[in-house]
Amino acid sequence: MIGSLAGVLALKAPPALLLEVGGVGYELEAPMSTFYSLPAVGQSVRLLTHMVVREDAHALYGFGSSAERTLFRNLLKVSGVGPRIALAILSGATVEAFSMCVQAQDVASLTRIPGIGRKIAERLIVEMRDRVGPATTGLEFGSAPVGAEAEAYSALVALGYRPAEAVRLLKNAGSGAGAGSGSAHVTEELIRRALQSAARE
Repeated sequence: MIGSLAGVLALKAPPALLLEVGGVGYELEAPMSTFYSLPAVGQSVRLLTHMVVREDAHALYGFGSSAERTLFRNLLKVSGVGPRIALAILSGATVEAFSMCVQAQDVASLTRIPGIGRKIAERLIVEMRDRVGPATTGLEFGSAPVGAEAEAYSALVALGYRPAEAVRLLKNAGSGAGAGSGSAHVTEELIRRALQSAARE
């Protein structure tokens, strides 16, 4: 099993990339979440990998973080989810955003990811609930309740923000928002601060 590769990035053509390691070129596929963090062609890079062995081919997938690879592997355990759908999920949402959707049972946001229909979204929520961390993992939203965070996230996605962008805006907005107030008030405050943050950029 190949666990990681370190070499020179020779080609970037999402979702495919070519990594030259010791004179050997390894073809990999990677989610857009990994592509966003890749250096320029010709630069050195190290990627964590996962190999999928099929009767007709061996496919190698690359990831920029252990969290991405862990989520990819857990997604492959879900009935009806193969590497293509797993890559689509990681390309359409950050690990944190996906976790929020699952914990909040947000079928609507999951179905906005290309290739994810309602049945698969519902299956993901049921089967991934115990495999993802709390909805606030890595987000440090402060004292706002999880329900408010999930509602604010759903609202931002409904307004057209990409899942990763919604998570980033909420992270910027969440520090101390509405501490001690009711959930509805906190949700409105989070959305207001997130939109203000977006307007300042």
